[in-house]
Amino acid sequence: MIFHVVTASQWQQFENQDHYVADSLAIEGFIHCSTAAQVAGVLQRYYAGATDTMLLHIDENLLTAELKYELAPSVNELFPHVFGAINKNAIVAITDTSSF
Repeated sequence: MIFHVVTASQWQQFENQDHYVADSLAIEGFIHCSTAAQVAGVLQRYYAGATDTMLLHIDENLLTAELKYELAPSVNELFPHVFGAINKNAIVAITDTSSF
């Protein structure tokens, strides 16, 4: 299982579509994701103070786009990156981020 943090307003744009696309796909060529162990750090570094964040639970075995683990030099960790739109059937749950 991998995870993607999204704001409620970002999610609403794709709620009724077959695929989810983050802005980073057009800008960087991939969608940033995290392992369960990395979610808390991502929330702390990039979403501190945000109140409308949600967590997409993604079954990597159901992804139709390529998934690669790549080094993030700033934290010296391998992060999952999805190189394409995330097909909605790979998103098996959506929760708020308060548990992290």
